[in-house]
Amino acid sequence: MRIAVTGSIATDNLMTFPGRFAEQFVAEKLSKISLSFLVDGLEIRRGGVAANIAFGLGCLGLRPLLVGTVGDDFGDYRRWLDDHGVATDLVRTSQAFHTARFVCTTDADLNQIASFYPGAMSEDASLDLSVLAGQADLVLVGAGDPAAMLSLTQQCRDLQIPFAADTSQQLAILEGDQIRQLLGDASYLFSNEYEASLTEQKTGWTADEVTARVGTRVTTLGADGVRVDRRGEQPIVVGPVKDVNPVDPTGTGDAFRAGFLAAVAWGFGLERAAQLGNLMAIRALETTGPQEYAIEPAGLVARCRTSYGDTAADELAAHLG
Repeated sequence: MRIAVTGSIATDNLMTFPGRFAEQFVAEKLSKISLSFLVDGLEIRRGGVAANIAFGLGCLGLRPLLVGTVGDDFGDYRRWLDDHGVATDLVRTSQAFHTARFVCTTDADLNQIASFYPGAMSEDASLDLSVLAGQADLVLVGAGDPAAMLSLTQQCRDLQIPFAADTSQQLAILEGDQIRQLLGDASYLFSNEYEASLTEQKTGWTADEVTARVGTRVTTLGADGVRVDRRGEQPIVVGPVKDVNPVDPTGTGDAFRAGFLAAVAWGFGLERAAQLGNLMAIRALETTGPQEYAIEPAGLVARCRTSYGDTAADELAAHLG
């Protein structure tokens, strides 16, 4: 099973300011702010939901197809993904924009001032998925440019390629009718618990009505694990991984999706897919940065055995070699 992943591809520039933003503002001069913060730390991380998911799939040996638009500054990032099993042939280079970039400064109180530059991602609405005909068995339409999400979803329908809907961070900006268009006919719908509620609120659909419009609805529940719903069937609830040492939550949802879809590609059932999703999410959670974790087969199988039993661990071990 070959999986293509669309959505944002970006770099994160994360800085730390040792002082407090609040102490730098003059109340009566807020209409004329001119400030510069001398920071004492800078981390540049590879990110973007599509690239994060593709990275996880690549680490599991699936050779996913990453689809999107970047700038001519993407060279090192492209090599990183290629080295981690991601096919980047369908990532095109914009002639006008840099790769999307998130720039964030965090102060001593963990307050943040940030900007997101969409850059080349703004051209994703013109992507043509016809090149995936005969190449991809499933397309994940991840969070990115809203117009692109709508276009890519419709192209999947027109080309009769099964797709997974992953609206995630863009739910806040999407209108109810747009969300309904993105979900209709989806083979899978991924969201966290809050996003699931927001989806119902914005679409006007009940939980059962959302489930009826997608093949499989996957809702991550944080420390409570994950729930998988299918129309006319009892929900599958999978508990969390045991003995977790959280470090950085960035990218955990993306890693979950990679694990879940890898298990589906291997022919596992939904319970096993949710379990592998949880195991992958923990790999990201226990590492700083969404693409800094590594897959250690023995360790992953051992944690699976502890949390989900011998049968699950033995089946996973067979695919991890």
